[in-house]
Amino acid sequence: MRNLKPLTLAIGLALSSASLHAQQGQVQEDREGGDITAVVVTATRAAKAVDKIPGAVTVISQQELAAQYLIADDPSQALATFVPGYAPSRQKMTSTGESLRGRQPLILLDGIPQSNPLRAGMREGYFADSAIIERIEVIAGASAMQGMGATGGIINYITKSPRSNGSSFGLHLRAATQFKSDNVDWKTGYSLQHKDDNFDMLGYVGLQRRGMAYDGDGRRVGLDSVQGDTMDSQGDDLFLKLGKSFGAQRIQASINRFNLAGEGDYRRLPGNPTSSERGTPEGEPPRNKVRSASLDYRHAELGGGAFTAQLFKHDFASLYGATNTGTFQDVRIAPRGTLYDQSEIVADKGGARLTWVRPDAMLAGLEATLGLDHLQDNTKQRLAATDRTWVPELKFKSTAPFAQLEYDAGPVTVRAGVRHEMARLTVDTYTTLAAYNSQVVQGGAAEFSKSVKNIGAVWRFAPGWSVFAGSAEGFGLPDAGLVLRGVNRPGQSVASLVDLQPIITRNNEIGVNWRGEKGQLGLSRYDSRSRLGSVIRITSAGVGLVERVPTIVKGWEMSADWRVTPAVSLFGNASVTDGKTAARAGAPIDLDLGARSQGPDKATVGINWRPRDKAQVRLQAAHLRDRDINIGRMVGTSDLEEHFKGYTLVDAAVSYDTPYGRFGLSVENLLDRQYIGYYSQSASEGDPDASFAGRGRTLAMSWSRIF
Repeated sequence: MRNLKPLTLAIGLALSSASLHAQQGQVQEDREGGDITAVVVTATRAAKAVDKIPGAVTVISQQELAAQYLIADDPSQALATFVPGYAPSRQKMTSTGESLRGRQPLILLDGIPQSNPLRAGMREGYFADSAIIERIEVIAGASAMQGMGATGGIINYITKSPRSNGSSFGLHLRAATQFKSDNVDWKTGYSLQHKDDNFDMLGYVGLQRRGMAYDGDGRRVGLDSVQGDTMDSQGDDLFLKLGKSFGAQRIQASINRFNLAGEGDYRRLPGNPTSSERGTPEGEPPRNKVRSASLDYRHAELGGGAFTAQLFKHDFASLYGATNTGTFQDVRIAPRGTLYDQSEIVADKGGARLTWVRPDAMLAGLEATLGLDHLQDNTKQRLAATDRTWVPELKFKSTAPFAQLEYDAGPVTVRAGVRHEMARLTVDTYTTLAAYNSQVVQGGAAEFSKSVKNIGAVWRFAPGWSVFAGSAEGFGLPDAGLVLRGVNRPGQSVASLVDLQPIITRNNEIGVNWRGEKGQLGLSRYDSRSRLGSVIRITSAGVGLVERVPTIVKGWEMSADWRVTPAVSLFGNASVTDGKTAARAGAPIDLDLGARSQGPDKATVGINWRPRDKAQVRLQAAHLRDRDINIGRMVGTSDLEEHFKGYTLVDAAVSYDTPYGRFGLSVENLLDRQYIGYYSQSASEGDPDASFAGRGRTLAMSWSRIF
């Protein structure tokens, strides 16, 4: 790698940027019934085979998603099942603690950013109906491919597109129950699609209603009425994608309108574990409201290369449940302790991505990629019931040119590049809440200009076998909103408060992969470091503080599939993660990262069996390992000690194709295991309001048919 470093500076500008458009590549894979062939992903602004990418890539296919969503219609649970380094699902609307390799991933929908790094409210996990997702591509490790926020990796949800000529419509039904009167979940969707030689269209409308859940002991699972819960909720989605081809050119427009909201029929009941009871909580139920739209253009033969452009818009609003926390009190409005208010994060993003990819540039085998990204992100946090400002509007703009060179020399692929990010954050003068002494904070601006680099190589040394080595940088920003909302001293200004130095994370990784007709195997070792990281610590008063301290995360990951017979295949993955940080700048890096940042070591194994051509049986088990960290360690008033007792969960699913449609049956938590979730055990130990158990045995049935 030392000999390749000058190449990064000489030829590069950016494996750091990629727009994972669904139309630019597809997974050519059937893990249910056919041979496992080449997998093509859209990870570098041009479709690439996995064995040419110097990094760890996971592609969750349509077949795998269908089986997992039959078991649990939970996006984060699908990621935890198939992605080795992804932390366990909270089974809630909130995704706090659902990290990737001990850091935060950047979540995308067809390349449109869904994450909100300026004020990370951890509610970005629910932004679209699972029925519109064709596959998920996960690029693990720090990356600047999509700009800001991917310090842990990129998770791109790619929506469905018509694949064959003609018109059709589909009906989709799903119901789940634990045979209690108030816990039936149901979902229905209608899809319409058309495709001919030049035009294609896909539309979907879906409705969903989730009831309560019961744990393995038969008690109602506790409702997270403040951070947000999927129980006792209703949702809907309207999705439309239109595409038109003109020879070598194509234009495509898409829009997604998604809502998920609690119904407010239950309230939290403190206990160990926390439970729920019928009743009406204060205020409005938590909700997510997401609007995404994009306009994409592609010219496959422009100047000897392929040009793509994407304009996108994303509006996001997340309302949290009402609470009378001391932070919200203001005696000018109501007597102390009686004022209930609700936090709401509103983030509006818009931007453009331009890319030109030229094969055989200057010499045979050399591919050049040039482009420019622009993003404008306006994010604020308000108290909805009283219309007060908690976090002032953060106006963020960034522009990033990039370039990349990739050279194929027989069995060797070398790739290098750099992305130059120029960003500015502007905040107007504002006044903090009464709990912070109503301080006037002078507005101002902060900016940075930073280049992030990458370099990597892949050697395909034998049929089906390859090894890779890569070093890539990603960047994020500290949670500026968390800093600005808590100012309690006079004479402060935005310029002096916000340390906008980006969190530059470098991920060094080596790995080996094998893909053949009978299966695949991947093994990688990574070392992820940030000298000026960002760790959020919760004080004894429940207040979040941002600490700019170094963090180091090291780990192993493994994934495998093996076709034992034409009808039986085995699959599995495992990860070992070791994250460390410091108590403060300059202190030894000897603290373990807590559950807010890092998941436990875990392993998943399973079997797929096709007893008949149209039948599929799936059995899987996931094990989470015990974790006890930071015994007796304190930083200020933050107690960092955590304990977790691991558990194993088993799920099963069966599907069968008939002339009348596909029927499915599944059982989640087959053994009806009673357990407390990883985050609740670790970060919320002893909190009677947040000791949430997981779902007990749950039966689900589905039916879908294309007409």
